[in-house]
Amino acid sequence: MTVHRARAAAFAAVLTAAALSLTACGSAGSSAKAGDAAKAGAKDAKDATSTADFGGLDGLVAAAKKEGKLHVITLPRDWANYGKIIDGFKAKYGLDVEEENPDGSSQDEINAINSRKGQDRAPDVVDLGSAFALQAVKDGILAPYKVATFDKVPDSMKDASGARVNDYGGYISIGCDAKKIANCPKTFADLLKPEYKGQVALNGNPTKSGSAFGGVYAAALANGGSLDNIQPGIDFFGKLKQSGNFNPVESTPATIEKGETPISIDWSYLNAGYSDQFKDKGIDWKVSIPSDGSYAQFYNQGVNKWAPHPAAARLWQEYLFSAEGQNLFLGGYATPATFEALKKDGTLDAAGAAKLPVVEKPFTDFPSVDQINAAKKVVTENWTKAIAG
Repeated sequence: MTVHRARAAAFAAVLTAAALSLTACGSAGSSAKAGDAAKAGAKDAKDATSTADFGGLDGLVAAAKKEGKLHVITLPRDWANYGKIIDGFKAKYGLDVEEENPDGSSQDEINAINSRKGQDRAPDVVDLGSAFALQAVKDGILAPYKVATFDKVPDSMKDASGARVNDYGGYISIGCDAKKIANCPKTFADLLKPEYKGQVALNGNPTKSGSAFGGVYAAALANGGSLDNIQPGIDFFGKLKQSGNFNPVESTPATIEKGETPISIDWSYLNAGYSDQFKDKGIDWKVSIPSDGSYAQFYNQGVNKWAPHPAAARLWQEYLFSAEGQNLFLGGYATPATFEALKKDGTLDAAGAAKLPVVEKPFTDFPSVDQINAAKKVVTENWTKAIAG
């Protein structure tokens, strides 16, 4: 692996302290005590805002087991260690987990919430890129819920109501199959070189995918753009298309293994994970975090407001934000949202932390909600025509 490994804690500190949630929220108070719930009377699971509404974690577990299953969507098993996370959840609580459309996008998740209201096959929980999570909160489709460790997540990394909470994050990076590419690119400027004709792919469509959207934002920063101006990123991919370097195939583990996408712009935890995943398959996957387009972001957890299994959905959140769940993200090369709290508590997985990459140019000036929404609008309006032809 070519990801920088030294000073892993510095990388994590940049992510957590700099508020990757892309929004500033006021501090949220602690969850109500279980005794208070008993006085007020228990709530239906769909209205529960903390474990206190179940009389505590044991009550939540019992309610989730009664439902029997959890329905998740667009969670690839090789994405931020979700395979082990899902298996760990099933083993711990004995619930069935239905996994749907693992290669889908953030927009697919939102569409599923909106189109499947009242259906058992609706997603119980979603894992969204920030631009999509912010919109989901604004649209009122996510249920407010505060996990037991809610106060350990920095205030700037969550919605004050708990409707959207950062869970893990990383940097935009360039992955490359060194056995197919003689000189792997390390910057966005490199990607325009003639030697990469037809080889540069994105993980998804930026109008639907959080990772692809991040790739366009990073390209904008590398080409004279700013957090207020993502258009240079769109123009950059337009140039890649005109030069013949842009590969319209959306990069996935399958396309990488088949050699269809030998260069992939994606999150650092995914590309770093591929280095391990493909090592025994004859693929030498190199990873670089471009210094000319440094951009980092967290993903967000949320509960579907109309989740068909509301208790299981909330138990899933508790698991993800427990020390066990957060360290499992870390084991997948992703920086957990509670990194600093885990470190302070002495529960941080030191081996996982040692593998986190450090970037040459840390990203610290994060876009606001308005900037993200404006950038998303520009991408939606201009992406297709930029890469058409």
